[in-house]
Amino acid sequence: MSIATPAADANTAGSTAHVKKLPDWSVWPLEQSPVLTQLANDLPEIVKAAGEYDEMYGVRLVPAVEGSTTPPPLPTLIILQKFLRANENDLVRAKDQLTAALKWRAEYHPLQARDEVFDGDKFASLGFVTRVKGAAETGNAEDVATFNIYGAAAKEAKKVFGDTEGFVRWRVALMELTLTELKLNEATAPIPNYGEGPDPYTAINVHDYLSVSFFRQPAEIKASSSKIIDMFQRYYPETASYKYFVNVPIIMQWMMGAMKALMSKDSIQKMTWMTYGSELHKYLGPAVAKEYGGNGPDLKTVSKTPRYGNPAVAAGGAEEDVAAVPAPAAVPAPAVAGEEPVQPST
Repeated sequence: MSIATPAADANTAGSTAHVKKLPDWSVWPLEQSPVLTQLANDLPEIVKAAGEYDEMYGVRLVPAVEGSTTPPPLPTLIILQKFLRANENDLVRAKDQLTAALKWRAEYHPLQARDEVFDGDKFASLGFVTRVKGAAETGNAEDVATFNIYGAAAKEAKKVFGDTEGFVRWRVALMELTLTELKLNEATAPIPNYGEGPDPYTAINVHDYLSVSFFRQPAEIKASSSKIIDMFQRYYPETASYKYFVNVPIIMQWMMGAMKALMSKDSIQKMTWMTYGSELHKYLGPAVAKEYGGNGPDLKTVSKTPRYGNPAVAAGGAEEDVAAVPAPAAVPAPAVAGEEPVQPST
């Protein structure tokens, strides 16, 4: 059996202007997922509580037809399962978080942020979304990977982080671009129940601290990092698989290791710190860029980024250049030990 469902609209929740036919989603053994079945049954109530907003991670949440034995579409079940896994299969907590996330998306419009034009002079060297093959820990043939290049930002902290809301908006755009690359609407297999296996629809995160001072963080960095961490924990559950922190001085690795006491076992198992970026190829395969020990091209030539415009043109009042500006490559520099560790922006 097949089911028709609205394709996700980047700007307006609840749009039914474009409809595509989806294949049979009976591949999901719902009889083995009673909590997921209950959450799916509660979906109309959740969407109503969120003001009828029904888009999450670019997926239109489609409930089962009342009185029908046909389950919701697979992409909808994937989103629901992600919220259950993030809350250890606690139905009440999952419903609360999903409702809050839908309300936030209705107000913040993150899909619009993904398509906005940002100041390339501030942000073009900070974030990249690419694909890697043969990652050692995921078991996937190919993974989406997001690279966060903190060194490029730390050199001009006031310029990059001075407008906290502007930086956060850009970081949300990078996250939404990552989710787009996961292609959740094209998924063909279910996600295992909590505790029964990995979620294949998540992205690798690389946090590069080359040339970052860990002991002299400007207030602007702290404010932006804190806001992003809180926002992503609340509204982007189950989106990251493994996290690699590279170019981290040994002394800071010791301090980060001490933080493990505050983390869940699952989180600890998915985090790796390394002193040199050139070690990353051991985890993500030989096709990564040369600065990460691989033989692949620079990130700027193979990655996707948010859209960048020409700030000088925009400031002059002329028509803004909305063509994507190629992001400059990060320039290697000696790692500098510092004081307070930079908080990774998820």
